[in-house]
Amino acid sequence: MMKLTIEGLKDKEAWKAAGISLPDYDVEKVVHDTKNDPVWVHFGAGNIFRIFIGGLADSLIAKGESSKGITCVETFDFDVIDKIYHPYDNLVLAVTLKADGSTDKSVIGSLTEAIKAQSGDPSQWTRLKEIFANPGLQMISFTITEKGYALKGADGTFFPFIQADIDNGPQKAGSAMAVVCALLYERYQTCKAPLAVVSMDNCSHNGEKLQNSVLTMAKEWEKKGFVDGGFIAYLSDENQVSFPWSMIDKITPRPADSVCEELEKAGVENMAPVITSKKTYIAPFVNAEGPQYLVIEDKFPNGRPALEKAGVYMTDRDTVNKVERMKVTTCLNPLHTALAVYGCVLGYDLIADEMKDEQLNKLVHQIGPVEGMPVVTDPGILSPVDFVNEVIQVRIPNPFMPDTPQRIATDTSQKVGIRYGETIKSYVEQYGDAKKLTAIPLAIAGWCRYLLAVDDEGKAFELSADPMALELTKQLAGIEVGKPDTYKGQLKPILSNANIFGCDLYQAGIGERIEEMFIEEIAGAGAVRETLKKYLG
Repeated sequence: MMKLTIEGLKDKEAWKAAGISLPDYDVEKVVHDTKNDPVWVHFGAGNIFRIFIGGLADSLIAKGESSKGITCVETFDFDVIDKIYHPYDNLVLAVTLKADGSTDKSVIGSLTEAIKAQSGDPSQWTRLKEIFANPGLQMISFTITEKGYALKGADGTFFPFIQADIDNGPQKAGSAMAVVCALLYERYQTCKAPLAVVSMDNCSHNGEKLQNSVLTMAKEWEKKGFVDGGFIAYLSDENQVSFPWSMIDKITPRPADSVCEELEKAGVENMAPVITSKKTYIAPFVNAEGPQYLVIEDKFPNGRPALEKAGVYMTDRDTVNKVERMKVTTCLNPLHTALAVYGCVLGYDLIADEMKDEQLNKLVHQIGPVEGMPVVTDPGILSPVDFVNEVIQVRIPNPFMPDTPQRIATDTSQKVGIRYGETIKSYVEQYGDAKKLTAIPLAIAGWCRYLLAVDDEGKAFELSADPMALELTKQLAGIEVGKPDTYKGQLKPILSNANIFGCDLYQAGIGERIEEMFIEEIAGAGAVRETLKKYLG
């Protein structure tokens, strides 16, 4: 049996026989050198970080482009450090899931130290302060999810735990943003060296969100006398502390049982996932798709690792924005949303299976490559055509990406404005109206049909969570599947709502067309399938 530990890696032949590649560098030396002189700290020690960001550092070390790994900091779920990092000497078993069912397996050795961001634990807190006082530290990065940056609730007041951090000051920081602000304050007080603070979370304008939250915390502390005005000036000077924007894209599902079994069969012990007290489902291995993209604004006032040598696109802010827009409005998210709503109505429970459905396959080809491409935002560094083709041919059909239409259908009312509205507005701008479109109106009609919560066989199903669900279903009251004459224009207030779609779809010239498609889709059992065939052939 093989153990995923530094000692266990010494049995190189056994790992080779199991088809698992090992680091060809001296992991212990990298750990030692990084601890003595850290250059890169990462907050949020979960799966996408371990396989993607950890993999980047691993590849730079293997290529001789870097001699240092990453210092990992967990701000939320401390069990992850105790159960997944320490017992395995911070090693990660990375498993790439390929569409043909095969896997690539390798051990990542670049995660050199794992620390809990607990101000109440003197040894952990002292160690973090020591790292931030080191002038050689170049960058700190984040995958803490978008909600990790949020300071206020919907009513505009600080969350109680954030208010507690404001009242208690830097020495008793609890939340991620307070911890980061406190550690930046330590850096300001000790060496005042520059630093790049890089959000790698999958949300729009992520660098701006992070910057606003850190500055808000600092200003609240200044009001209470915990920090001085000089600290605010330091944080506000992009030549001192920068907040680059980025775009990240890699699907990293929860650890799969099949992968766990495969590893244990190959002779690797203790691979079972754990569920932590904070309900994180995590394992010593990470499984993910192969394709991955990271685009970062190149603003690093204290130097940086040679990230471009590991496949990261280093560019300017405008280009980061364009890549994100390309992905979210044309090449990936609109296709996902169409598959989500039609998948629920047609009884699918795996997105990958929908790509074997002739009409749904045609639908996404039509939305992306055909209708999206004439108005796509071309970022220049990535080809939109290649990107969308990879999404349709490699990424979405991958049966090992256990993603469900039900999960992706969540919050659709919040997404359609960006995912379809932007393309519709671009058509209006370019052609005067959006009447050339067929597949995008069909996707919107499909969403409205989905909101009736009845599938194509006439069986009820449960709608995924959505903040507008109640309002929208009320709007559709009276419509019955199988009785098209119960449609009395109930869609009009939805399709004309610019808050939902970013524009009035009647003014764009497609409102009536969507109504027609919707009426066809409620004709009776099987009508959704017939409507798709009619418009897509």
